[in-house]
Amino acid sequence: MPDIINLAAYKFTPLTDLPAWRDRLRQVCRDGELRGTILLSPEGINFFAAGTRANLDTLLVELRAIPGLADLTPKESPSDAQPFNRMLVKIKKEIIAFGVEGIDPARHPTAKLPPRALKQWLDEGRPVTLLDTRNDYEVRLGTFRGARVAGIGHFREFPAAVARLPEELKTSPVVMFCTGGIRCEKAGPFLEQAGFKDVYQLDGGILKYFEECGGAHYDGECFVFDRRVGVDATLRETNSVLCFNCQMPLTEAEQAHPHYLPDVSCPLCFAQKQTSA
Repeated sequence: MPDIINLAAYKFTPLTDLPAWRDRLRQVCRDGELRGTILLSPEGINFFAAGTRANLDTLLVELRAIPGLADLTPKESPSDAQPFNRMLVKIKKEIIAFGVEGIDPARHPTAKLPPRALKQWLDEGRPVTLLDTRNDYEVRLGTFRGARVAGIGHFREFPAAVARLPEELKTSPVVMFCTGGIRCEKAGPFLEQAGFKDVYQLDGGILKYFEECGGAHYDGECFVFDRRVGVDATLRETNSVLCFNCQMPLTEAEQAHPHYLPDVSCPLCFAQKQTSA
């Protein structure tokens, strides 16, 4: 079993005394030689951390001591090496940048659909629109079969993407999904404000779906925001990498392309690199 464990969790809940908690968590992470990112906000917490199980357990004790976070339940995946460069503990206005006022997932959440329920719906062929709320560069590594892609480069562009959706979707079932669920916490209430009547979010996102259902109805892998780049349906690291030049994720097959030059360029940016040379 790998020595390094990755934990990820978020929760929308009002938090106070943020500077004191930030300082305390920094010390705990420093003492435990943990790496990753903890974002604290008046609207909640979002964190990714990697290290030994014993030191992560110590961190979880501290996190669950914060009022409102007693039931924090992280997702877990193994790693052969430390996937993060450093440990950051920050206070932010939002734990996921969206920039739309009046969205309050803690008090007005969207209905959550458990992974096994989604799989059953797809097994049965139920009429449902799967809406991928992730950025285009993430989607290129993989997504659910037949999913409608938002077509955005940053989550702040999601409202404009919603305006482009067909009007008929407002009265039909829509299941949103993202990597771990956090973006859908804000995307769902926004869709409902925009007039969508039958909206669900995949509880725990793609990673939780992989954990409970494997790769059924999913093509490819899932992009993750650390050194692993991608994980497969067993939550194991794949051989995908980021292009040194354009920072786009590349599958193993794309790395075999003649225009892939490690530490230089890839098939996606080769022509531009040649022009600027």
